[in-house]
Amino acid sequence: MKWIDIQDIAIELVDTHPDVDPLRVNFVDLRNWVMALPDFDDDPDRCGERILEAIQAAWIEEAE
Repeated sequence: MKWIDIQDIAIELVDTHPDVDPLRVNFVDLRNWVMALPDFDDDPDRCGERILEAIQAAWIEEAE
């Protein structure tokens, strides 16, 4: 997965962190959790606040 795979990342986060409220996750933790996903393989420097916001929003939607 790459940073642009927002939906796939969100699905993985729901599976990996089922008891976490995505509204309460800070961007530092979110970034680290995404990079720790087994299928994730992208340059950490390619991630910015907009990408993290999009991932968080998708995660919120998937968690509902």
